[in-house]
Amino acid sequence: MTLLTLDHAMLDAAPKALRAELRDLDPADFAARYIRITGPVTLGEFTCSGTDFTATLELGNHLRTVIAAGNPVAAMTSALYDEGYPLEILRFHQRRTDAGIATFVQCEFNGKRGWAAAMGAGGAESTVRAMIAGVNLLAN
Repeated sequence: MTLLTLDHAMLDAAPKALRAELRDLDPADFAARYIRITGPVTLGEFTCSGTDFTATLELGNHLRTVIAAGNPVAAMTSALYDEGYPLEILRFHQRRTDAGIATFVQCEFNGKRGWAAAMGAGGAESTVRAMIAGVNLLAN
C-alpha cells in the first residue's frame, strides 16, 4: 500500500471534525502530523487471535510485552502509564476501509493534546498503533 493510498483511506475514515483539516495535507504531511511510528515508543511484534493480542513495545533500552484479551485501549493505557507515558484518550474513532481498519485517537500527554492515526489489519492492531503514534507525537 502506498502512502497516497493510505492517505485517501484515512481521509475517508477520519472523524468529521478532522476531515477539513486533512483535505489540505499531502500524504507526507499527513503522515508526519498524525502517524508517528518513531519516537520514544515503537511497536515491535504484534499478533492477534480473536479478541486476544500480544504487542511488544520497544521503550528506549528495554522491551515490554503487553498481552491482553478484549479492550486494547485499557491494556495499552495501563502499560504506557507503567512505563512513564500517561497517555489519556479523549476521543476515539474507528472505521473499516478497503485498506484495513483506520483508528483516530485524540490524546492528551503531559499537557499537550492532539490527534494521532493508524491503519491496521484489525481493530486491536490499529488501536495499538494509533496510541503509540499519540505518544510519539506528543512526547516531543
